[in-house]
Amino acid sequence: MEYLAAIQIAEIISTIFYTFLGVTLMWIVWKVIDWLTPFSIVREIEHDQNTALAVLVGLLFVSVAIIIAAVILS
Repeated sequence: MEYLAAIQIAEIISTIFYTFLGVTLMWIVWKVIDWLTPFSIVREIEHDQNTALAVLVGLLFVSVAIIIAAVILS
């Protein structure tokens, strides 16, 4: 019960806000990457089974997520 009393409503609201902010920024990054490439990334990964592109996109999202988390924490 002491743990629940320590959680304040402001912490919950800020957690929800920063979660939506991070997800929105990741979606914007995905749209920019998709717009900049001359081919369909989804088609390349799903239909052509391009594993190297899938790994590259995954690593790109991890690196962008680390940058967004660092900016939100600062």
